[in-house]
Amino acid sequence: MLRPGTGRAPARRPAAQRSGGVRGSIARHPGRESPRRPPAMGLRESPYSSRVLGGLDTTARALLFPGYWLASQVLALQRCTGEKPGCAPHWLEVAVRGPLLVLLLLLYSPVSLLALLLWLPLQAARRPFAYQHTPGRAPPEDWALPGPARTLGLLSANVCLLPEGLAKFSNLWRTQWRARHIGQSLARAAQRSTPHGPSAAPNGLPIPHGLLGPPASVLSPLRGDVALPLIEVVGAVGAVAGVSSSPREISVCFPPNLDILCLQEVFDPRASAQLCRFLGPRFEHIIYDVGTYGLQGCSALKLLNSGLFLASRYPLLAVEFQCYPNAAGEDALSAKGLLCVQVQLAACQGRRVVGYLNCTHLQATEADGPIRYEQLSHSLHWAQLFQDRHAQPGDVVAFDIFCGDLNFDSCSPGDAMEQGHEIFSHYTDPCRLGPRQDKPWAIGTLLNSVYIYDEAVATPENLKRTLENPEERRKYLAGPLQPHGSANFSATGSEGRRIDYILYRQHSGLEHLKTTVEKVFFFTQLATCSDHLPVGLQLRVSSEVEPEESPGSISMEAPTATCSWTDEPGMGSCPGPLPGAGARESRARDAVTAQGWQGSPSKLQVLERSPTPGSAEGGRELVRGDRRGDSEFSAQVPGPLDRPLLSALLGRTA
Repeated sequence: MLRPGTGRAPARRPAAQRSGGVRGSIARHPGRESPRRPPAMGLRESPYSSRVLGGLDTTARALLFPGYWLASQVLALQRCTGEKPGCAPHWLEVAVRGPLLVLLLLLYSPVSLLALLLWLPLQAARRPFAYQHTPGRAPPEDWALPGPARTLGLLSANVCLLPEGLAKFSNLWRTQWRARHIGQSLARAAQRSTPHGPSAAPNGLPIPHGLLGPPASVLSPLRGDVALPLIEVVGAVGAVAGVSSSPREISVCFPPNLDILCLQEVFDPRASAQLCRFLGPRFEHIIYDVGTYGLQGCSALKLLNSGLFLASRYPLLAVEFQCYPNAAGEDALSAKGLLCVQVQLAACQGRRVVGYLNCTHLQATEADGPIRYEQLSHSLHWAQLFQDRHAQPGDVVAFDIFCGDLNFDSCSPGDAMEQGHEIFSHYTDPCRLGPRQDKPWAIGTLLNSVYIYDEAVATPENLKRTLENPEERRKYLAGPLQPHGSANFSATGSEGRRIDYILYRQHSGLEHLKTTVEKVFFFTQLATCSDHLPVGLQLRVSSEVEPEESPGSISMEAPTATCSWTDEPGMGSCPGPLPGAGARESRARDAVTAQGWQGSPSKLQVLERSPTPGSAEGGRELVRGDRRGDSEFSAQVPGPLDRPLLSALLGRTA
């Protein structure tokens, strides 16, 4: 690992001096040797240390591509349910194109074989990932601790960007179009600061049948250095507005405050290049083409990479990849494994404020529970070794995430082995109560691929409405597995297979930060682009003790919001969120009561709940506002108040 901006690797310190928070809490598995420590390396962009080797790899890949494309086109002769019938019958197209493609593939096979013989030896010198850095962000800023909390937005998604022929087995097609659409959707969300209305296809791209343009609306932004835990805020607002206190949000679109993206099944190299092109301007650090090819580091010949893809707004301090040694079946052709990343969020009095990300994609075959169980054990072991290697004295750990497509759920009898794995005693699943028991608000993330082009789920808005209906969503979410691994299509009480996870764990020690879940997202923006629902997690990272805030500590210049208006007290709505500041966590736990319009329909006064239970009098004034015209309302905030809470209050009382 290199220090940012230097070419020297820090000397390894004794184990007793390392800080890992949970170091030593994970048992070392008997009979399993620790993987060889990778050599110290900087995050150069090319996976090769030599330009000559990089050039040879580029040449070999260029020679391999025609054979790769022809083989994919042969497999793509099958139809998916979203394709419109062509002018000629499908059987005629197969009869004409099939023999021609096979003939061309056979004629080109000698060139493919020579290119393969050139490419395979090069993999011994290849680092197992490529890195893209788009300069533009300032060095990590200072973070005074104890100090105000910060929010962190993460997304994990299986985007099914396989070669065209393999994508058809998941009832998906147009891999390159889907890659552009996914990249543009994430990039557009990252650059938004205000909601947008309906728009056409991005950059004028034609929209094939069954694939969609951007959604009609987006989430309101929740940016800023200080935010409240939304689990508690939602509960407080729910007491006022009568809404559910669930932290779940099924969202039509990606929010603008995503900091880190962890994607799976980005197997196709051209699709990976599309994602890098669109995400690069918004995410300065990208890890792609992750995995070991050939016979390097794994037990079988690897023709595909791991499919893992990571994009981060924060600088990357260290990156490692470990390939699973026990893949089976078709998964043995891909280099599935664990990607471990250390990021730097900020600096605090000369110390690094760091976070750890572990992204993976486990064995896919339903009946391979023992293989997945062992892969989880490898992952837990490797993640701890990575943290032990790269932690430095004085590091402040802000978060530790384990995410990806784990290919097992909490509802299937066939997944009983993985459901009881020890990883759930080290990492917290915000959607899980225990083995075979999710929280009531959790839903499945694996769609029934047969029906993904049905009208009820073919647009982000329709998919959201369907998922919010318990009866409807059971038709379109994949059902639980039987003990022998086959699907149980007759199950009616299941909320679907939730196989995509974002787990987190709290590091012990006074020097480390506290991680609190604010919101759990299930996104529908990729309707018809994947057979998985992307999942998101919004975390609040804070010190155990935060400084007191006073009304005069934050400059507020009469923030305004445009609200709908009626002349009756208590009517109307305000879109929010208003610009504002954070409040103490203790304030969020207090339910608040909006006293509504005081005096006349032209004025609003929102009061804190009385500190005395049962008292009819309101407490400190939180918001005061006046009518300014027929449809504008000016709200003055005399002291700190969380933006989502303020928006919700105005939405009910303005």
